[in-house]
Amino acid sequence: MAFKVNEYFHGSVKSIGFEGENGRATIGVMGPGAYEFSTTTVEIMTVIDGALAARLPGETTAAVYRAGDSFRVGSGETFHLTVTVPSAYHCLYLA
Repeated sequence: MAFKVNEYFHGSVKSIGFEGENGRATIGVMGPGAYEFSTTTVEIMTVIDGALAARLPGETTAAVYRAGDSFRVGSGETFHLTVTVPSAYHCLYLA
């Protein structure tokens, strides 16, 4: 099994990619900051620890997701995250 280590936003976001039982996924951490991400597949993001304020496509305000909460972003879309405390997440990429 091969792992892929990713680093974004000058090291403030780090993840490890892998092929899990449910498909391609990453486990990652984010430091405080504001981030914009674009998708190439449908993504389901689940907060493991901390909190992510996510402004999803078509929304004008952000909703806060805490440990155990998930949100879904469609393929080819852009979403914004604001992180105020160090947070961990799991992201599943759907074909």
